Amino acid sequence: MTAQPFTATITGSPRIGPRRELKRATEGYWARRTSRTELESVAANLRRDTWSDLVAAGLDSVPVNTFSYYDQMLDTAVMLGALPARVQPVHDELDRYFAAARGTEDIAPLEMTKWFDTNYHYLVPEISPDTRFTLNPVKVVAELKEALEQGIPARPVVIGPITFLLLSKPVDGAGAPVERIDELIPVYSELLSLLADVGAAWVQLDEPVLVTDISADTPALAERVYTALGSLAKRPAIHVATYFGDPGAALPALARTAVEAIGVDLVAGADTAIASVPELANKTLVAGVVDGRNVWRTDLEAALSRLATLLGSVGTLAVSTSCSTLHVPYSLAFETELDDNLRSWLAFGAEKVHEVVTLARALREGRDAVADEIAASNAAVASRRSDPRLRNEQIRSRIDSILASGAKRGNAAERREQQKARLHLPTLPTTTIGSFPQTPAIRKARAAFRSGEIDEAEYNRRMKAEIADVIALQERLGLDVLVHGEPERNDMVQYFAEQLDGFFATQNGWVQSYGSRCVRPPILYGDVSRPHPMTVEWITYAQSLTDKPVKGMLTGPVTILAWSFVRDDQPLADTAYQIALAIRDETIDLQSAGIAIIQVDEPALRELLPLRRADQDAYLQWAVGAFRLATSGVADSTHIQTHLCYSEFGEVIGAIGELDADATLIEAARSHMEVLDDLNAAGFSNSVGPGVYDIHSPRVPSTEEIANSLRAALRAVPAERLWVNPDCGLKTRTVEEVTASLQNMVAAAAKVRGEAA
Repeated sequence: MTAQPFTATITGSPRIGPRRELKRATEGYWARRTSRTELESVAANLRRDTWSDLVAAGLDSVPVNTFSYYDQMLDTAVMLGALPARVQPVHDELDRYFAAARGTEDIAPLEMTKWFDTNYHYLVPEISPDTRFTLNPVKVVAELKEALEQGIPARPVVIGPITFLLLSKPVDGAGAPVERIDELIPVYSELLSLLADVGAAWVQLDEPVLVTDISADTPALAERVYTALGSLAKRPAIHVATYFGDPGAALPALARTAVEAIGVDLVAGADTAIASVPELANKTLVAGVVDGRNVWRTDLEAALSRLATLLGSVGTLAVSTSCSTLHVPYSLAFETELDDNLRSWLAFGAEKVHEVVTLARALREGRDAVADEIAASNAAVASRRSDPRLRNEQIRSRIDSILASGAKRGNAAERREQQKARLHLPTLPTTTIGSFPQTPAIRKARAAFRSGEIDEAEYNRRMKAEIADVIALQERLGLDVLVHGEPERNDMVQYFAEQLDGFFATQNGWVQSYGSRCVRPPILYGDVSRPHPMTVEWITYAQSLTDKPVKGMLTGPVTILAWSFVRDDQPLADTAYQIALAIRDETIDLQSAGIAIIQVDEPALRELLPLRRADQDAYLQWAVGAFRLATSGVADSTHIQTHLCYSEFGEVIGAIGELDADATLIEAARSHMEVLDDLNAAGFSNSVGPGVYDIHSPRVPSTEEIANSLRAALRAVPAERLWVNPDCGLKTRTVEEVTASLQNMVAAAAKVRGEAA
């Protein structure tokens, strides 16, 4: 195909809106406060503004079809006719889409898990023997036409067939989805032909799975698939985008096909061997030298030098972000409380687009054309390197000392006996993961406190009233181990970041986690230390209201690391141990205050696992080490729990055991208790609480449904080691949903407890 090469682009863009407009409109539609027309109008405005901003910034190729009402993998399943049969009775197309994403009273949603090693969650398509792939191009065609009518140099973006199938899940006895790749090639061929008819000069097929070891056959598969697609008589020019790492052998495999452009992530895949692939000499290399996942300003001098080394190895060179800017906030313009030094070190989405355009201009016109931008970049690099906040020798020395003495607890069986004598819990004890609904009253109080409408004393009074209500509710429901509900916490990471030195919490740095769920990852820029206790006052107040044990609730070091924009100037392990030391001090203070159960959540343990197996052991060693550093300062009679959710746990199952938590509460409802077989195979012998119902769906599970989940769990875990709990925190649910679901959970536990006895 002949198409004009582009020089400056990004791999993808966010869709929630700079003020979270899509979140509000979508949730309004779900609650029937917003009409379908109003929702579609918000979506159209966001697409228009995004595209026009990118053109105005200087991009000569703009990704489209990156908008989604919920998730791009779900969009692809719709496009390929691969929605599960259970949602087909929903007549309305948009409501059917949301039923697959969120479930209904009668329909279970698709499973959710992490998108590679990011904090974005995707919905896992289900491929059954009855799945018949057929093209449904309405969305991608409509958005392409919409963009072209606005004069946008549009490049439709679609998840590629290899990534789609390798990230899908077989159901109902089906074989591995990737075995059906030959059925998808004609569907993608039809799509490419149609996009060419509509007017697309380029199409981007995302194949991030090529940077992983999910399958040993991906290089050969890539060559076969893209040889077939590249040979089509009528199609746009094809840009195959890889990101999140080094494509390795898949790069020369792609280069041997007729695709016109290949995208590589030169941030996460800094060692990608471009010069060793001679077939790139007649391709466009889309060089991802601007970090699309983190917020640090690009060192323009270093990036330009890297680009210069590539010029002789490729046909043409385009500058891009390393991946979609979905993973970073929209713009620094919304942050008004940054000190000048920190601001100079940062680049959010809009600033990264400017960096891409600057580097592309330097390649076209020479370094002198962007001399001012390079000078500013050099000044920022020097400022960051010399800032005293980046090193705290006292903290570093304490960590070295604790690690040298060994960060371990006593024998697990002996701990269990001491804790049993202290806690007096029944068989199959019931608890929750931690958070309770963030009610309108809580959000209103938080907003009033931020705006100065109420003072800290009044804010604390309101939060304690919420805690008292949550404790009273749990006692009425009959739960065995209570939580304080976390009303004072805006987020399980940001709450701690706001109290730890070395972090900065943004005002409007929102990014999408899944669907309408948005988070504000804090910026971890310097050495971490804890100037004062962070949770003790709230937990001890809650404990004073009841004779039942109330859990101390902390977020673990790996999760705080994973869900922050973390410093990139030292090894991740060093930063993890610094956070772990702060959490360790908090656990000791909670124990001193009389708290008998402390939960240290690590839902991101699997998330940070390197995508290449050769790198995984080193990561797991320091990740486990950080958790043990955080939890080994307390006595054996203090019960330590952890929580893990929404990941594929098989690859880290041994590490879960190595954490040596007294009880591991783990997501299991959407995956139908599959994780328990993995735990047993790994010889896991501590207590476990497999989630007995899915909290990310509004449906209320029946008592018998939960009882059946418990019976299934008991086939894998003896009753004396089994806890009963939901999959995850209850923050996003309504009070009515939570009350009904927990009531049924307690009743189910009592029923199965009687059966077990």
